Amino acid sequence: MNLDDLEDLAAKYRADAGDHDTEVRVCLAASCQSSGAQPVFDALSAGCDDGAAAAPCKVKGVGCMGLCSAGPLVAVAAPEAALEAGVIYRDVSAADAPDILASTAPGAAPVERLRCPSDMPFFARQHKIVLQNAGIVDPNSFRGYVMAGGYAAMVQALTEMTAQDVINEVTASGLRGRGGGGYPTGLKWSTVAKMPAGQKYVICNADEGDPGAFMDRAILESDPHRVLEGMAIAAYAIGANKGYIYVRAEYPLAVERLKTAIRKAKRSGFLGNHICETQFNFDVEIRLGAGAFVCGEETALMASIEGGRGQPRPRPPYPAEYGLWGSPTLINNVETYANIAPIVSQGGDWFAGIGTDKSKGTKVFALAGTIVNTGLIEVDMGTRLRDIIFAIGGGIPDGRAFKAVQTGGPSGGCVPEAHLDMPVDYDSLKTLGTMMGSGGMIVMDETANMVDVARFFMEFCMDESCGKCVPCRAGTQQMHGLLERIAKAEASRADLELLEELCDVVQATSLCGLGQTAPNPVLSTLRYFRHEYEEKLG
Repeated sequence: MNLDDLEDLAAKYRADAGDHDTEVRVCLAASCQSSGAQPVFDALSAGCDDGAAAAPCKVKGVGCMGLCSAGPLVAVAAPEAALEAGVIYRDVSAADAPDILASTAPGAAPVERLRCPSDMPFFARQHKIVLQNAGIVDPNSFRGYVMAGGYAAMVQALTEMTAQDVINEVTASGLRGRGGGGYPTGLKWSTVAKMPAGQKYVICNADEGDPGAFMDRAILESDPHRVLEGMAIAAYAIGANKGYIYVRAEYPLAVERLKTAIRKAKRSGFLGNHICETQFNFDVEIRLGAGAFVCGEETALMASIEGGRGQPRPRPPYPAEYGLWGSPTLINNVETYANIAPIVSQGGDWFAGIGTDKSKGTKVFALAGTIVNTGLIEVDMGTRLRDIIFAIGGGIPDGRAFKAVQTGGPSGGCVPEAHLDMPVDYDSLKTLGTMMGSGGMIVMDETANMVDVARFFMEFCMDESCGKCVPCRAGTQQMHGLLERIAKAEASRADLELLEELCDVVQATSLCGLGQTAPNPVLSTLRYFRHEYEEKLG
């Protein structure tokens, strides 16, 4: 199969789908389903089947549209049109179905009481690459993905490019790992590719455990084939024939849609043996995690896949040399793989032209906390925090003042208002004592107590420590105890000094990233809100 054959297949699928003037898309991601999207979908489908629609239309379940705080969300647009090109309705109920269907008639007015403004910054200020199919494509439909241009990058790589050509494009793109570490993706791929021929593995790390983070879950629920395509291209580039997706069991909808995508891709010849009639073989299996935060660390993740206890091991050797079952292994997260197909299709130079000098492309963020527009967004690297929180996020509700934003989850830190004009990229955030992380952003208003914030994240790290190394196992407990005493106004200045000393020790001596970054929320709140600690000292 070549690209022309794939386009012929897409054309056949379009012909089989029939002619529809409009699509009525219902978000069936977990966030909208939790607010009643399924009855909305059922009511719209029944009305369309009964001929209640004023024009030929198709009701379609889709993935996350992003504005989770306003769900259930429904969009009315031309087939395959971008989400922003249609009319988006918020807070929809099943009773609204007749009015929405009536609005599909030529020349009919939108349902204004439900409509999101067409120029709403939440949608208008985004730049979607990873999320370009989210809210448009049915995540359960292989045909829908192909009609949207899916698998073209994989076919192009297999039929028109060498493995080294693929690695060169990924390297030229400047893509860095989106799981938090920010390691250059092309360099990681190149290292695994250079290992002697033999058994190699590709792993997708979907063990998303940061409080307030739901980027990977939404991508898997919305566009699972995009992740599978990225993994297959990676396997071709490094010489692997086996892949694993390690996803936590708390994501049942994502797991269900991944299973469906894998089954349909294999049945259609896009996974398995002789993919697209080439000599390339690649199979993917799902491994469920039990929710241990430490299994987001790559060596602990591999230990869990192997059937052992999820605990990290010292590095080197690194997974690229000695990984799963002792074989060279490539590990990237969900968002990283979701960037691969557009990079191959449009070229590394195109991707490198987006973002900043050292942080290329876009980044997906999950906005949570005290913010008007809770949800999922994708913006260029280098976008200011102020623009994310106040323009896209809509600011702080109820007229309260902004106080801080936590980036990077338990591994990150809190950024105060004085630094809201800082561009969001890997290096700028480090200068503030925080990090990009996987993309969670928790916004806090003036009522937040920063000692309590630090205590919350330290309790999380303490509970999630695997216990293998003493600095993390004992250090996080001691730090949490000191934070408890400070919060209760039972601590002295000596206790505060001891807390800072413990932060340095745990940071410098812990075995893995969990312990090494656990002190970050404490250090950042001490840096910017020290007076809140000192006010509680005896």
